[in-house]
Amino acid sequence: MSGNLIARSIHDLSAAAWFGGSLMGAVGLNGATGKAKDPAERTRLSSLGWKKWAPVQTAAFGTHIVAGLAVVQDNKDRLGRQHGVMRLSVYKAIVTLTGAAVTFYAGVAGKKVDRLSHEGARGATEPASGTSSELQTAQKQLKMLQWAIPVFAGWVIVLGAKEGEMQRPKNVIKGLAK
Repeated sequence: MSGNLIARSIHDLSAAAWFGGSLMGAVGLNGATGKAKDPAERTRLSSLGWKKWAPVQTAAFGTHIVAGLAVVQDNKDRLGRQHGVMRLSVYKAIVTLTGAAVTFYAGVAGKKVDRLSHEGARGATEPASGTSSELQTAQKQLKMLQWAIPVFAGWVIVLGAKEGEMQRPKNVIKGLAK
């Protein structure tokens, strides 16, 4: 297996971990913890699950960046010469970094929910009547962010597939000719 294929595969798998983990957390973890009988357990259990996932997600991000740099290094000649490669690479980097920032912000909001979990809630992202405005605000933010994160991660995966298509010999020849 060539170095480019290994780096590309690791790059794609780490994006898939970001996508799958965030989607499973939004649907599975947050959905399931909303069924806990004790309202205080709903946010506490969700927070515990996200804390378990955070190191894996951080490792996936780090691996994604390192593998991405290896892919860029391996394709440095094409970046400047093949039409559209540099533009797509920059666009994908912007989407990735914006998605990472959104994911990081969700972690900040999640820590707030965890800190206030003793107040109880209808669900991980659904406040109960009588909860503090601080908890309600954090939960409302998380409700939106839990769906924004897999959108960004999926977008990165689609852009990665586009990059792969641009490496096909016929597309390289067309792109170099432009």
